[in-house]
Amino acid sequence: MNIGILGLGLIGGSLGFDLRSQGHHILGVSRRESTCQKAVALGSVDSASVDLSLLATAEVVFICTPLALIVPQFTQLIPYLSPTTVVTDVGSAKVQIVEAISPLWDNFIGGHPMAGTADSGIEAAQRHLFVDKPYVLTPLTTTPTTAITIVEEIVRSLGANIYHCQPEQHDQAVSWISHLPVMVSSSLIAACLSETDPEVLQLAQKLASSGFRDTSRVGGGNPELGIMMARYNRQALLRSLQQYRHNLDELTNLIEQENWALLESKLKSTQQARPNFVE
Repeated sequence: MNIGILGLGLIGGSLGFDLRSQGHHILGVSRRESTCQKAVALGSVDSASVDLSLLATAEVVFICTPLALIVPQFTQLIPYLSPTTVVTDVGSAKVQIVEAISPLWDNFIGGHPMAGTADSGIEAAQRHLFVDKPYVLTPLTTTPTTAITIVEEIVRSLGANIYHCQPEQHDQAVSWISHLPVMVSSSLIAACLSETDPEVLQLAQKLASSGFRDTSRVGGGNPELGIMMARYNRQALLRSLQQYRHNLDELTNLIEQENWALLESKLKSTQQARPNFVE
């Protein structure tokens, strides 16, 4: 199968590695010629170009650009596509993307692989990135079953675990477990930097270990990704942030009141709940 990948970063490059290893012919498009050359040299794609016309022969196209570029890049791609071409994306917010592209392309299905690393770019691409990771698909009632089946088969071949849901459900769910943690983690780092005693701040930086590393990791990631999360999942993220603020206020009140029994009950409750989210 001829598979096109528009956007050769971590996700696009990793898709290329795995799908090419299965015998698919991979066509890659990037905004930078240097990225195209690296993708070919690394073996992520069979051929690459900055010209969208390269994807004219693709039977399936994965749009793997940053969120803000998904819709504009797709509209530029339309003239080169066959009406039967199946198009999907990998954006971490779905409502705005699906609402914009679905009226323009019958064979479109929204997607979001829940996989990645702190690194970005084609150099960060890796094989088997999607194995045992969730991969969400958000078809509409009008999405052709043939398009759904084709994307499902490709995703399944990556070793990913497929989940179907509505775009709205996706965006609310990821606001809790992906987008909110970025904002919370960033706030944690900013709060630490507000320490006015330079000696205490320096000591804190020296003492920081696994606990701080775990809770600050996503807040120290790519700022562009955080902005896109907030911009394209604004309402769901605001709702989650408001609830998080409410929970922080509750903990603050318990500590102020020295209500250690209820604080322990709260901490036991979250301890018991965590395995429901992560093994």
